[in-house]
Amino acid sequence: MPGSLALILHAHLPFVRHPEHAHFVEEEWLFEAINETYVPLLQMMQRLTNDGVPFKLTMSISPTLCAMVQDQLLRERYVGHLDLLIDLAAREGKRNRKHPQLFDLAQFYISLFSETRRQFVDEWNCDLLSGFRELRQTGALEIIASAATHALLPIIKQQSARAVRAQVLIGRDIYAEVFGGKPDGFWLPECGYAPGLESNLQEANLRWFVVDAHGLLFGTPRPCRSIYTPCYTPAGPAAFARDPNASRKVWSAHEGYPGDPVYREFYRDIGFDLPMEHLGSSRAESENSPA
Repeated sequence: MPGSLALILHAHLPFVRHPEHAHFVEEEWLFEAINETYVPLLQMMQRLTNDGVPFKLTMSISPTLCAMVQDQLLRERYVGHLDLLIDLAAREGKRNRKHPQLFDLAQFYISLFSETRRQFVDEWNCDLLSGFRELRQTGALEIIASAATHALLPIIKQQSARAVRAQVLIGRDIYAEVFGGKPDGFWLPECGYAPGLESNLQEANLRWFVVDAHGLLFGTPRPCRSIYTPCYTPAGPAAFARDPNASRKVWSAHEGYPGDPVYREFYRDIGFDLPMEHLGSSRAESENSPA
């Protein structure tokens, strides 16, 4: 039977900002995510738009992530992080000038990081969200909201119903401030649901939300079409279940692409194999920063 496939991405990182240290290991989570995910995603969508290729994509950008990519200190540190990567790739090119494959790899990364820096600084004026806002205005990208601090709502609901309400309403308000509009959808943190959350979402004038598969499968009454169609809650908003089979293709080391031999082992790089002197004093300082 004809149907529709909804591609929904969730962009979130816990808030990390340590101005008291010149380098802080956890801040590199943000820098790696920008390099490896957010910039390539924006570039891909912009290419499709420029080439006149129609597409539809939905994604959330959590309030904590929005706060970090808007922070001036973290923006400056990200540009500094790119400069260190460009310098390291250049030194790798010199070190491997007699090894054609490794030399070409170093040149690839010099080009990649240099283009990322140019686009981030010159085109987006160090404002990553500006690219997402432009795509949202075209209608190709729908951006949805999430909870204020990405709190697991079923857990905090046991302690304070007011806290849950604040998480939803503040998340909605931050969305309006950042993206200049009202969200239709809401990504429940960790896709965690508890009865009654739909009333908070309805109060925030949200039309739909994403929940984990078992949240729908074990609902009352049981959905007649399993997770393959949304279900309306008594309060109004519709629940869309995450497809576990699609999720395994992304997350599983046994069934998904991370387990394929050609997939890059992200957390093993030349830092494991080369002496600290080659990596530069800045890397050594970073290693000595508190974790």
